[in-house]
Amino acid sequence: MPAITSGKVLVTGANGYVAAWVLKDLLENGFAVRGTVRSESKAAHLRAYFKAFGDKLDFVVVDDITKDGAFDEAAAEVDAVMHIASPVTATAADPEDVIGPAVRGTTSLLNSVLKHQTTIKRVFVMSSTAAVFSPPLSGSQDKTAVLDEKDWNELSVQHVKEKGKEADGMHVYRASKVLAERAAWDVYEREKAHDGGLGWDLVTFCAPFVFGPVIHEVSSPESLGGSQGLWYRNVVKGAAKGALTKLGYEWVDVRDLARAHTLALVTPSAGGERFIIRGGRAVWQDFVNAARKYTSKVPAGDPDYNPDNAFFPSTYIADKSVRILGIRYRSIEELTKDSLDDFAARGWL
Repeated sequence: MPAITSGKVLVTGANGYVAAWVLKDLLENGFAVRGTVRSESKAAHLRAYFKAFGDKLDFVVVDDITKDGAFDEAAAEVDAVMHIASPVTATAADPEDVIGPAVRGTTSLLNSVLKHQTTIKRVFVMSSTAAVFSPPLSGSQDKTAVLDEKDWNELSVQHVKEKGKEADGMHVYRASKVLAERAAWDVYEREKAHDGGLGWDLVTFCAPFVFGPVIHEVSSPESLGGSQGLWYRNVVKGAAKGALTKLGYEWVDVRDLARAHTLALVTPSAGGERFIIRGGRAVWQDFVNAARKYTSKVPAGDPDYNPDNAFFPSTYIADKSVRILGIRYRSIEELTKDSLDDFAARGWL
């Protein structure tokens, strides 16, 4: 598809951590944006935050993303769609309570896209590296798995299929990411094969832990959700304790993930591609050490930390995102400093 350099973009789950940054990047790059929220009250903070953009931003209430036709109104007269809304939980009693909404939310959106495909040129689905990496069920692993966009997490899907309601919660979450992303590709490939093909193409992003400053509505550090809540507890409050140095994780700055959405919108060759969006890898102590360069208020953690002893279950190759999108990823120091500045400005540090 040609580059999409202007017009209106639909962003689902607009009041979420990642989606709010996507709104910001799109608006600052000249796009109009329509965001979906589950209730009108969820839009109030964003209306105030982005007030300077006036009528370039509007909202549509979608109270249940799994309903047939849920996005019909929202998808009308937009040039691109970015699907970011998805359940994030590892504690549901029934795997269907996680997997069902993730898959049906994606297919519901794409069914609405099909009704408006004379105007829509590109669709984005936010996935996760949870859909890429197959973690060992035993919790033990002897070497780092090196993964790229060709890899899929088959193990978690199989585990949930076999165990049902007895399935491990994290595998349920990971399976939901696999199945939701695959559902998107299935719809895309099926419709593309029809006579006349499609007027739009699909892009998916697989991201690891997402960290960085916050611009969506949060009232207290305790209300920080997902990965950034984990970062605050482990780095600022020292909650990781003995887990500071033993196990490493992949991460990306939330602003870089948002930037990737805009870059893939304006880059013709991004269409039909799956991207790993990854900034680096670290153990919690690496973030602590970076934070201690800027403030002594963060607990020192483990002074005897030896990076050579850290183990990383996986590492992701993000060369494709650099080659095609031209993205430049922020450093761990920049991410950490900006996060701390954000927390300090809120009185949380």
